[in-house]
Amino acid sequence: MSVNQVEQLWIKNPQEIFAEEDARGGIVISGDTITELVPSGAKPKTNFDRIFDASNHVVLPGLINTHHHFYQTLTRSTPSALNKALFPWLKSLYPIWSKLTPEDIKISTKLSIAELLLSGCTTTSDHHYVFPEGLEDALAIQYEEIVDSGIRATITRGSMCLGEEDGGLPPQNVIQSEDEIIRSSESAITKFHDASPGAMVQVALAPCSPFSVTEEIMLGIADLAKKSGVRTHTHLAETEDETIFCKESFGLSPLDYLEKVNWLNDRTWLAHGIYFSDEEIDRLGKSKVGITHCPTSNMILGSGICPVSKLIEAGCPVGLGVDGSSSNDCSNMIEEVRMAFLLQRLNEGADRVSHYDALSWATSGSASCLGRDDVGVIAVGKQADLALFSLDEPRFSGYREPMAAIVISGANKADFVMVAGKWLVEKREIVDLDMESLLNDHRTSALNLAKRSQSKCLFLLNLFSSWVGLCL
Repeated sequence: MSVNQVEQLWIKNPQEIFAEEDARGGIVISGDTITELVPSGAKPKTNFDRIFDASNHVVLPGLINTHHHFYQTLTRSTPSALNKALFPWLKSLYPIWSKLTPEDIKISTKLSIAELLLSGCTTTSDHHYVFPEGLEDALAIQYEEIVDSGIRATITRGSMCLGEEDGGLPPQNVIQSEDEIIRSSESAITKFHDASPGAMVQVALAPCSPFSVTEEIMLGIADLAKKSGVRTHTHLAETEDETIFCKESFGLSPLDYLEKVNWLNDRTWLAHGIYFSDEEIDRLGKSKVGITHCPTSNMILGSGICPVSKLIEAGCPVGLGVDGSSSNDCSNMIEEVRMAFLLQRLNEGADRVSHYDALSWATSGSASCLGRDDVGVIAVGKQADLALFSLDEPRFSGYREPMAAIVISGANKADFVMVAGKWLVEKREIVDLDMESLLNDHRTSALNLAKRSQSKCLFLLNLFSSWVGLCL
Protein backbone atom coordinates (compact mmCIF):
# COMPACT_ATOMS: atom_id res chain seq x y z
CA MET A 1 0.00 0.00 0.00
CA SER A 2 1.39 3.38 -0.99
CA VAL A 3 1.46 5.95 1.79
CA ASN A 4 3.08 8.83 -0.05
CA GLN A 5 1.13 11.52 1.81
CA VAL A 6 2.16 10.75 5.38
CA GLU A 7 0.16 12.47 8.14
CA GLN A 8 0.95 10.71 11.43
CA LEU A 9 2.78 7.45 10.75
CA TRP A 10 4.06 4.92 13.28
CA ILE A 11 6.90 2.82 11.89
CA LYS A 12 6.34 0.06 14.39
CA ASN A 13 8.69 -2.33 16.16
CA PRO A 14 11.66 -2.48 13.78
CA GLN A 15 13.78 -5.60 13.89
CA GLU A 16 16.74 -3.30 14.58
CA ILE A 17 17.25 0.45 14.38
CA PHE A 18 20.37 2.63 14.09
CA ALA A 19 19.62 5.32 16.66
CA GLU A 20 21.42 6.62 19.74
CA GLU A 21 18.30 6.39 21.92
CA ASP A 22 16.11 3.35 22.51
CA ALA A 23 13.68 3.30 19.57
CA ARG A 24 13.00 -0.42 19.30
CA GLY A 25 9.29 0.38 19.59
CA GLY A 26 9.57 2.48 16.45
CA ILE A 27 9.36 6.01 15.13
CA VAL A 28 6.44 8.41 14.82
CA ILE A 29 6.54 10.75 11.84
CA SER A 30 4.42 13.83 11.30
CA GLY A 31 4.68 15.29 7.81
CA ASP A 32 8.40 15.47 7.05
CA THR A 33 9.65 15.31 10.64
CA ILE A 34 10.38 12.65 13.27
CA THR A 35 8.23 13.56 16.27
CA GLU A 36 8.70 10.62 18.64
CA LEU A 37 11.02 7.70 19.32
CA VAL A 38 9.11 4.83 20.88
CA PRO A 39 11.04 2.71 23.42
CA SER A 40 11.06 -1.07 23.25
CA GLY A 41 7.71 -2.58 24.26
CA ALA A 42 5.94 0.79 24.38
CA LYS A 43 3.33 2.50 22.24
CA PRO A 44 3.44 6.08 20.93
CA LYS A 45 2.38 8.83 23.30
CA THR A 46 1.04 10.83 20.37
CA ASN A 47 -1.80 9.95 18.04
CA PHE A 48 -1.09 8.25 14.73
CA ASP A 49 -3.13 7.68 11.59
CA ARG A 50 -1.26 4.79 10.06
CA ILE A 51 1.05 1.94 10.99
CA PHE A 52 3.95 0.51 9.03
CA ASP A 53 4.99 -2.87 10.44
CA ALA A 54 8.81 -2.82 10.43
CA SER A 55 9.29 -6.07 12.37
CA ASN A 56 11.14 -7.57 9.40
CA HIS A 57 13.26 -4.52 8.68
CA VAL A 58 16.52 -2.97 9.84
CA VAL A 59 15.92 0.79 9.94
CA LEU A 60 18.76 3.20 9.16
CA PRO A 61 18.90 6.97 8.80
CA GLY A 62 18.85 7.67 5.07
CA LEU A 63 22.38 7.25 3.71
CA ILE A 64 24.13 10.42 2.51
CA ASN A 65 26.42 10.49 -0.53
CA THR A 66 28.87 13.38 -0.37
CA HIS A 67 30.71 13.04 -3.69
CA HIS A 68 29.52 11.98 -7.13
CA HIS A 69 29.64 12.87 -10.83
CA PHE A 70 26.26 11.91 -12.28
CA TYR A 71 27.26 12.36 -15.92
CA GLN A 72 29.91 9.66 -15.61
CA THR A 73 27.25 6.94 -15.54
CA LEU A 74 27.36 7.30 -19.34
CA THR A 75 31.01 6.20 -19.54
CA ARG A 76 31.18 3.15 -17.29
CA SER A 77 33.83 0.56 -18.16
CA THR A 78 35.07 2.63 -21.11
CA PRO A 79 37.83 0.61 -22.83
CA SER A 80 40.23 3.55 -23.23
CA ALA A 81 40.04 4.30 -19.49
CA LEU A 82 40.52 0.79 -18.11
CA ASN A 83 43.57 -0.11 -16.02
CA LYS A 84 44.80 3.46 -15.69
CA ALA A 85 45.69 5.70 -12.77
CA LEU A 86 43.92 9.03 -12.21
CA PHE A 87 45.75 11.42 -14.58
CA PRO A 88 45.85 9.15 -17.68
CA TRP A 89 42.33 7.99 -16.82
CA LEU A 90 41.12 11.60 -16.94
CA LYS A 91 43.01 12.31 -20.16
CA SER A 92 41.28 9.36 -21.84
CA LEU A 93 37.80 10.46 -20.76
CA TYR A 94 37.86 14.25 -21.19
CA PRO A 95 37.48 14.03 -25.00
CA ILE A 96 34.36 11.90 -24.54
CA TRP A 97 32.87 14.18 -21.86
CA SER A 98 33.43 17.15 -24.17
CA LYS A 99 30.61 15.72 -26.32
CA LEU A 100 27.99 15.70 -23.54
CA THR A 101 24.58 17.20 -24.41
CA PRO A 102 21.75 18.59 -22.26
CA GLU A 103 19.81 15.37 -22.83
CA ASP A 104 22.79 13.38 -21.55
CA ILE A 105 22.78 15.43 -18.34
CA LYS A 106 19.05 14.90 -17.89
CA ILE A 107 19.20 11.14 -18.38
CA SER A 108 22.39 10.54 -16.37
CA THR A 109 21.03 12.59 -13.47
CA LYS A 110 17.79 10.63 -13.43
CA LEU A 111 19.58 7.28 -13.61
CA SER A 112 22.08 8.19 -10.88
CA ILE A 113 19.32 9.28 -8.52
CA ALA A 114 17.43 6.05 -9.16
CA GLU A 115 20.53 4.00 -8.33
CA LEU A 116 21.13 5.96 -5.17
CA LEU A 117 17.55 5.76 -3.93
CA LEU A 118 17.43 2.01 -4.45
CA SER A 119 20.57 1.66 -2.33
CA GLY A 120 19.06 3.54 0.62
CA CYS A 121 20.51 6.97 -0.17
CA THR A 122 18.24 9.90 0.70
CA THR A 123 20.65 12.84 0.33
CA THR A 124 23.28 13.19 -2.36
CA SER A 125 25.85 15.63 -3.61
CA ASP A 126 26.84 15.94 -7.24
CA HIS A 127 29.98 17.61 -8.56
CA HIS A 128 29.50 18.77 -12.15
CA TYR A 129 32.50 20.59 -13.60
CA VAL A 130 32.47 19.89 -17.37
CA PHE A 131 30.89 22.69 -19.40
CA PRO A 132 31.45 22.28 -23.14
CA GLU A 133 29.58 24.62 -25.47
CA GLY A 134 25.84 24.08 -25.21
CA LEU A 135 25.99 22.73 -21.65
CA GLU A 136 25.94 26.05 -19.82
CA ASP A 137 22.59 25.18 -18.17
CA ALA A 138 23.67 21.79 -16.82
CA LEU A 139 22.87 22.72 -13.20
CA ALA A 140 19.38 23.89 -14.10
CA ILE A 141 18.76 20.52 -15.78
CA GLN A 142 20.03 18.71 -12.71
CA TYR A 143 17.91 20.85 -10.42
CA GLU A 144 14.72 19.95 -12.29
CA GLU A 145 15.48 16.23 -12.15
CA ILE A 146 16.40 16.37 -8.46
CA VAL A 147 13.20 18.17 -7.52
CA ASP A 148 11.14 15.79 -9.63
CA SER A 149 12.73 12.73 -8.00
CA GLY A 150 12.13 13.80 -4.40
CA ILE A 151 15.68 13.10 -3.26
CA ARG A 152 17.52 15.66 -1.12
CA ALA A 153 20.65 17.10 -2.75
CA THR A 154 23.56 19.49 -2.67
CA ILE A 155 24.42 20.57 -6.19
CA THR A 156 28.04 21.66 -6.40
CA ARG A 157 28.81 24.17 -9.12
CA GLY A 158 32.10 22.82 -10.41
CA SER A 159 34.56 24.67 -12.61
CA MET A 160 37.73 24.39 -14.69
CA CYS A 161 39.58 27.23 -16.37
CA LEU A 162 43.04 25.75 -16.96
CA GLY A 163 43.14 23.66 -20.13
CA GLU A 164 46.00 21.79 -21.75
CA GLU A 165 47.30 25.01 -23.35
CA ASP A 166 47.61 26.53 -19.85
CA GLY A 167 49.34 23.57 -18.22
CA GLY A 168 46.17 21.85 -17.03
CA LEU A 169 44.75 18.42 -17.84
CA PRO A 170 41.39 19.08 -19.57
CA PRO A 171 41.05 20.04 -23.26
CA GLN A 172 40.23 23.68 -23.98
CA ASN A 173 36.68 22.91 -25.13
CA VAL A 174 35.43 21.85 -21.65
CA ILE A 175 36.73 24.80 -19.62
CA GLN A 176 35.27 28.25 -18.95
CA SER A 177 36.68 31.72 -18.38
CA GLU A 178 37.22 33.02 -14.86
CA ASP A 179 34.48 35.64 -15.31
CA GLU A 180 31.96 33.04 -16.50
CA ILE A 181 32.74 30.76 -13.56
CA ILE A 182 32.13 33.50 -11.00
CA ARG A 183 28.96 34.74 -12.74
CA SER A 184 27.52 31.25 -13.04
CA SER A 185 28.42 30.41 -9.45
CA GLU A 186 26.58 33.51 -8.21
CA SER A 187 23.61 32.63 -10.40
CA ALA A 188 23.47 29.04 -9.10
CA ILE A 189 23.32 30.26 -5.51
CA THR A 190 20.55 32.74 -6.31
CA LYS A 191 18.45 30.26 -8.28
CA PHE A 192 18.89 26.95 -6.46
CA HIS A 193 20.21 27.35 -2.91
CA ASP A 194 17.81 26.95 0.02
CA ALA A 195 19.41 27.70 3.39
CA SER A 196 16.36 26.84 5.49
CA PRO A 197 16.13 23.76 7.78
CA GLY A 198 14.80 20.75 5.91
CA ALA A 199 15.93 22.18 2.57
CA MET A 200 15.59 19.81 -0.35
CA VAL A 201 18.23 21.46 -2.56
CA GLN A 202 21.34 23.38 -1.60
CA VAL A 203 24.32 24.66 -3.57
CA ALA A 204 28.05 24.49 -2.92
CA LEU A 205 30.88 25.91 -5.01
CA ALA A 206 33.40 23.39 -6.27
CA PRO A 207 36.39 24.12 -8.50
CA CYS A 208 37.39 20.72 -9.82
CA SER A 209 40.93 20.62 -8.40
CA PRO A 210 43.99 22.80 -7.78
CA PHE A 211 45.40 21.71 -11.15
CA SER A 212 42.35 22.73 -13.19
CA VAL A 213 41.69 26.31 -12.00
CA THR A 214 43.75 29.41 -11.30
CA GLU A 215 44.67 30.77 -7.91
CA GLU A 216 42.38 33.73 -8.64
CA ILE A 217 39.40 31.39 -9.03
CA MET A 218 40.19 29.56 -5.78
CA LEU A 219 40.38 32.89 -3.96
CA GLY A 220 37.29 34.29 -5.68
CA ILE A 221 35.21 31.19 -4.93
CA ALA A 222 36.31 31.24 -1.29
CA ASP A 223 35.22 34.86 -1.00
CA LEU A 224 31.90 34.29 -2.75
CA ALA A 225 31.11 31.23 -0.64
CA LYS A 226 31.83 33.09 2.57
CA LYS A 227 29.65 36.05 1.59
CA SER A 228 26.82 33.79 0.37
CA GLY A 229 26.90 31.36 3.28
CA VAL A 230 27.48 28.27 1.12
CA ARG A 231 30.06 25.52 1.34
CA THR A 232 33.12 24.81 -0.79
CA HIS A 233 34.24 21.49 -2.22
CA THR A 234 37.07 20.16 -4.37
CA HIS A 235 39.23 17.10 -5.04
CA LEU A 236 42.40 17.15 -2.96
CA ALA A 237 45.27 14.83 -2.03
CA GLU A 238 43.89 11.98 -4.14
CA THR A 239 47.18 10.82 -5.68
CA GLU A 240 50.92 11.27 -5.25
CA ASP A 241 51.00 12.76 -8.78
CA GLU A 242 48.83 15.59 -7.49
CA THR A 243 51.32 16.36 -4.71
CA ILE A 244 54.15 16.45 -7.23
CA PHE A 245 52.11 18.70 -9.56
CA CYS A 246 51.28 21.18 -6.77
CA LYS A 247 54.86 21.40 -5.58
CA GLU A 248 56.15 21.94 -9.12
CA SER A 249 53.41 24.45 -10.03
CA PHE A 250 52.94 26.35 -6.76
CA GLY A 251 55.97 25.42 -4.68
CA LEU A 252 53.50 24.15 -2.07
CA SER A 253 51.89 20.92 -0.96
CA PRO A 254 48.17 20.57 -1.84
CA LEU A 255 47.17 21.48 1.73
CA ASP A 256 49.53 24.47 1.94
CA TYR A 257 48.06 25.70 -1.33
CA LEU A 258 44.54 25.21 0.06
CA GLU A 259 45.43 27.36 3.05
CA LYS A 260 47.01 30.02 0.83
CA VAL A 261 43.75 30.43 -1.12
CA ASN A 262 41.59 30.70 2.06
CA TRP A 263 39.95 27.28 1.88
CA LEU A 264 41.16 25.86 5.20
CA ASN A 265 37.95 26.32 7.21
CA ASP A 266 34.84 24.52 8.44
CA ARG A 267 32.83 25.41 5.30
CA THR A 268 35.06 23.14 3.18
CA TRP A 269 34.84 19.42 2.52
CA LEU A 270 37.31 17.58 0.31
CA ALA A 271 36.99 14.50 -1.85
CA HIS A 272 39.51 11.70 -1.17
CA GLY A 273 42.05 13.18 1.29
CA ILE A 274 44.55 10.32 0.99
CA TYR A 275 47.99 11.93 0.99
CA PHE A 276 48.25 14.07 4.11
CA SER A 277 51.09 14.03 6.63
CA ASP A 278 50.32 13.73 10.35
CA GLU A 279 51.00 17.45 10.74
CA GLU A 280 48.60 18.26 7.92
CA ILE A 281 45.92 16.01 9.40
CA ASP A 282 46.25 17.95 12.64
CA ARG A 283 45.75 21.22 10.76
CA LEU A 284 42.73 19.84 8.92
CA GLY A 285 41.20 18.73 12.20
CA LYS A 286 41.73 22.09 13.90
CA SER A 287 40.00 23.78 10.96
CA LYS A 288 37.15 21.18 10.97
CA VAL A 289 37.58 20.50 7.26
CA GLY A 290 35.38 17.60 6.12
CA ILE A 291 36.71 14.65 4.14
CA THR A 292 34.79 12.36 1.78
CA HIS A 293 36.17 8.84 1.75
CA CYS A 294 35.60 7.19 -1.65
CA PRO A 295 36.86 3.62 -1.10
CA THR A 296 35.73 1.93 -4.31
CA SER A 297 37.01 4.68 -6.58
CA ASN A 298 40.33 4.77 -4.73
CA MET A 299 40.73 1.01 -5.13
CA ILE A 300 39.78 0.93 -8.81
CA LEU A 301 42.20 3.74 -9.69
CA GLY A 302 44.84 2.40 -7.29
CA SER A 303 45.04 5.82 -5.64
CA GLY A 304 45.62 4.81 -2.02
CA ILE A 305 43.74 4.61 1.28
CA CYS A 306 42.22 7.55 3.14
CA PRO A 307 43.46 7.67 6.79
CA VAL A 308 39.93 7.81 8.21
CA SER A 309 40.68 7.09 11.86
CA LYS A 310 43.47 9.68 12.04
CA LEU A 311 41.25 12.31 10.43
CA ILE A 312 38.37 11.67 12.82
CA GLU A 313 40.66 11.66 15.85
CA ALA A 314 42.05 15.01 14.69
CA GLY A 315 38.55 16.50 14.53
CA CYS A 316 37.59 16.19 10.85
CA PRO A 317 34.07 15.14 9.87
CA VAL A 318 34.40 12.12 7.58
CA GLY A 319 31.66 10.98 5.20
CA LEU A 320 31.37 8.59 2.29
CA GLY A 321 30.98 9.11 -1.44
CA VAL A 322 30.41 6.76 -4.34
CA ASP A 323 32.40 9.10 -6.62
CA GLY A 324 31.87 9.09 -10.37
CA SER A 325 30.51 6.05 -12.11
CA SER A 326 33.58 5.85 -14.31
CA SER A 327 35.91 5.37 -11.35
CA ASN A 328 33.44 3.29 -9.35
CA ASP A 329 31.06 2.04 -12.08
CA CYS A 330 28.32 1.93 -9.47
CA SER A 331 26.20 4.44 -7.52
CA ASN A 332 25.30 2.21 -4.59
CA MET A 333 25.66 3.76 -1.14
CA ILE A 334 25.03 0.68 1.00
CA GLU A 335 27.69 -1.18 -0.99
CA GLU A 336 30.02 1.76 -0.41
CA VAL A 337 29.48 1.36 3.34
CA ARG A 338 30.73 -2.23 3.11
CA MET A 339 33.69 -1.22 0.95
CA ALA A 340 34.67 1.46 3.48
CA PHE A 341 34.29 -1.02 6.32
CA LEU A 342 36.51 -3.61 4.62
CA LEU A 343 39.17 -1.20 3.36
CA GLN A 344 39.53 0.60 6.69
CA ARG A 345 39.72 -2.71 8.55
CA LEU A 346 42.54 -3.72 6.22
CA ASN A 347 44.23 -0.39 6.91
CA GLU A 348 43.55 -0.07 10.65
CA GLY A 349 42.89 -3.58 11.97
CA ALA A 350 39.74 -5.52 12.85
CA ASP A 351 39.62 -4.14 16.39
CA ARG A 352 39.76 -0.53 15.19
CA VAL A 353 36.76 -0.40 12.83
CA SER A 354 33.25 -1.71 13.46
CA HIS A 355 30.17 -1.93 11.26
CA TYR A 356 28.71 0.88 13.37
CA ASP A 357 31.65 3.10 12.42
CA ALA A 358 31.05 2.51 8.72
CA LEU A 359 27.34 3.27 9.07
CA SER A 360 28.08 6.47 10.98
CA TRP A 361 30.40 7.65 8.20
CA ALA A 362 27.56 7.24 5.69
CA THR A 363 25.00 9.02 7.88
CA SER A 364 25.99 11.53 10.58
CA GLY A 365 29.54 11.90 9.23
CA SER A 366 28.31 12.64 5.72
CA ALA A 367 25.71 15.08 7.06
CA SER A 368 28.48 17.01 8.83
CA CYS A 369 30.49 17.19 5.61
CA LEU A 370 27.50 18.84 3.91
CA GLY A 371 27.01 21.19 6.86
CA ARG A 372 23.61 19.74 7.77
CA ASP A 373 22.31 19.00 11.26
CA ASP A 374 18.76 18.11 10.20
CA VAL A 375 19.56 14.77 8.51
CA GLY A 376 21.83 11.79 9.11
CA VAL A 377 20.40 10.67 12.45
CA ILE A 378 17.17 9.20 13.75
CA ALA A 379 16.12 11.64 16.43
CA VAL A 380 13.16 13.81 17.39
CA GLY A 381 13.00 16.98 15.31
CA LYS A 382 15.13 15.63 12.48
CA GLN A 383 13.95 15.08 8.93
CA ALA A 384 12.10 11.83 8.25
CA ASP A 385 14.72 10.36 5.91
CA LEU A 386 14.92 6.60 6.38
CA ALA A 387 16.21 3.46 4.67
CA LEU A 388 14.66 0.10 5.54
CA PHE A 389 16.45 -3.14 4.69
CA SER A 390 15.11 -6.69 4.96
CA LEU A 391 17.29 -9.74 5.57
CA ASP A 392 15.40 -12.25 3.46
CA GLU A 393 18.07 -13.01 0.83
CA PRO A 394 20.36 -16.07 0.79
CA ARG A 395 23.39 -13.93 1.65
CA PHE A 396 21.88 -13.18 5.08
CA SER A 397 20.70 -16.67 5.99
CA GLY A 398 21.98 -17.68 9.42
CA TYR A 399 22.76 -14.18 10.66
CA ARG A 400 22.61 -13.42 14.38
CA GLU A 401 23.21 -9.64 14.55
CA PRO A 402 20.94 -7.76 12.09
CA MET A 403 22.86 -4.47 11.97
CA ALA A 404 26.15 -6.27 11.40
CA ALA A 405 24.61 -8.44 8.68
CA ILE A 406 23.59 -5.38 6.67
CA VAL A 407 27.25 -4.35 6.39
CA ILE A 408 29.23 -7.58 6.64
CA SER A 409 26.99 -9.84 4.54
CA GLY A 410 26.55 -6.96 2.13
CA ALA A 411 23.11 -5.50 1.52
CA ASN A 412 22.80 -3.97 -1.94
CA LYS A 413 19.19 -2.85 -2.19
CA ALA A 414 16.82 -1.16 0.23
CA ASP A 415 13.30 -2.50 0.68
CA PHE A 416 11.72 0.88 1.48
CA VAL A 417 13.17 4.41 1.36
CA MET A 418 11.58 7.55 2.78
CA VAL A 419 12.65 11.16 2.12
CA ALA A 420 10.98 14.04 3.96
CA GLY A 421 8.19 11.75 5.13
CA LYS A 422 7.38 10.36 1.67
CA TRP A 423 8.01 6.83 0.51
CA LEU A 424 10.11 7.04 -2.66
CA VAL A 425 11.00 3.34 -2.74
CA GLU A 426 8.47 0.62 -1.93
CA LYS A 427 9.24 -3.10 -2.09
CA ARG A 428 12.58 -2.40 -3.81
CA GLU A 429 11.05 -0.35 -6.61
CA ILE A 430 10.95 3.41 -7.09
CA VAL A 431 7.43 4.75 -6.84
CA ASP A 432 5.99 5.97 -10.16
CA LEU A 433 9.18 5.33 -12.15
CA ASP A 434 9.23 3.34 -15.38
CA MET A 435 12.64 1.76 -14.85
CA GLU A 436 12.69 -0.11 -18.16
CA SER A 437 12.09 3.10 -20.07
CA LEU A 438 14.76 4.93 -18.08
CA LEU A 439 17.31 2.20 -18.72
CA ASN A 440 16.56 2.21 -22.44
CA ASP A 441 16.98 6.00 -22.56
CA HIS A 442 20.22 5.85 -20.57
CA ARG A 443 21.72 3.10 -22.73
CA THR A 444 20.82 5.07 -25.85
CA SER A 445 22.47 8.22 -24.46
CA ALA A 446 25.61 6.29 -23.53
CA LEU A 447 25.80 4.71 -26.99
CA ASN A 448 25.25 8.01 -28.77
CA LEU A 449 27.89 9.72 -26.64
CA ALA A 450 30.38 7.00 -27.53
CA LYS A 451 29.53 7.35 -31.22
CA ARG A 452 30.00 11.14 -31.15
CA SER A 453 33.40 10.86 -29.53
CA GLN A 454 34.47 8.06 -31.89
CA SER A 455 33.36 10.10 -34.89
CA LYS A 456 35.81 12.84 -33.94
CA CYS A 457 38.62 10.31 -33.52
CA LEU A 458 37.86 8.74 -36.91
CA PHE A 459 37.76 12.17 -38.54
CA LEU A 460 41.20 13.02 -37.16
CA LEU A 461 42.56 9.63 -38.17
CA ASN A 462 41.27 10.04 -41.73
CA LEU A 463 42.67 13.56 -41.86
CA PHE A 464 46.08 12.29 -40.71
CA SER A 465 45.98 9.45 -43.26
CA SER A 466 45.19 11.92 -46.04
CA TRP A 467 48.08 14.15 -44.98
CA VAL A 468 50.46 11.18 -44.98
CA GLY A 469 49.24 10.24 -48.48
CA LEU A 470 49.92 13.74 -49.78
CA CYS A 471 53.40 13.72 -48.27
CA LEU A 472 54.19 10.43 -49.96
